[in-house]
Amino acid sequence: MEKIRTAVVGTGYLGKFHAEKYSRLPDSELVAVVDIDESAAREVAERFDTQWYTDYRAILSDVDAVSIVVPTRLHHLVARDFLRAGVHVLIEKPMTVTVEEAEELIEISREQGLVLQIGHLERFNAALLELDFSHDKPLFIESHRLSPFNPRANDVSVVLDLMIHDIDIILDLVDSEVDRIDASGTAVLTDGIDIANARLVFKSGCVANVTASRVSMKVERKMRMFRPQSYVSVDFQNRTLVCHRTGNGEMYPGIPEILTEQKQFENNDALREEICHFLGCIRDGKQPLVSGEAGKRALATAIEISMLLS
Repeated sequence: MEKIRTAVVGTGYLGKFHAEKYSRLPDSELVAVVDIDESAAREVAERFDTQWYTDYRAILSDVDAVSIVVPTRLHHLVARDFLRAGVHVLIEKPMTVTVEEAEELIEISREQGLVLQIGHLERFNAALLELDFSHDKPLFIESHRLSPFNPRANDVSVVLDLMIHDIDIILDLVDSEVDRIDASGTAVLTDGIDIANARLVFKSGCVANVTASRVSMKVERKMRMFRPQSYVSVDFQNRTLVCHRTGNGEMYPGIPEILTEQKQFENNDALREEICHFLGCIRDGKQPLVSGEAGKRALATAIEISMLLS
């Protein structure tokens, strides 16, 4: 089959990695990179032997698929133009600034029959992909996503920068409407919220306690999930999955034994997996793992939490 003509709009920290993956995948032809900073665009283009532009509108008719890795406030504008031009779109999270913007992109992609995928990269973590909650849904979830301060992502609050990863995962695992949200948080180093905690109560009865910080002294990305007769812990940072479950024996009279199974996964390239999935959905005409609807759902919940913190 012919290669998919791909491009990357935004050649900042993450955009460079998108360009690298597209340039190396056998079913992709990286035809262009775009950045309003001419020197940045030229540098990445030269590194991956492709064309560079400072205006994304110059390539609307030249590509089949695009990664949009620009500041969040520009996601809607850029994605809308590409979708209207018949181009499949992968947008970095958060999907857009508002739910209304997200809904418009979803509608255009449906009308055009295009793939619209949202870049919630953690969904492609090998440890998470191993989870199967199709039968027994979690009853209680606790997640911690902590990191030292990084000035690269301070254009949005910690809720839209970090917590939204866990919000997206939890909404997918629980698969129930949110009934109530309580939240607290504070600014520490920026004008926005730098550390936050949210408690999500679902109509199914599940409760999720979610904490995110970008002013911590360590990096931690863990989620613990409790369901009938089992407890599962996922360490996204170290790609480990630990499952504790009750056995047939007894630990004490009347108390079942606890059996433990731990799996360690290799350091898979989650971004490569995400982009491969995007290209595969284009070729096969399938809905992506993180669809526009999933991105909108995570965004809407993150916005509701942010409003409670304002």
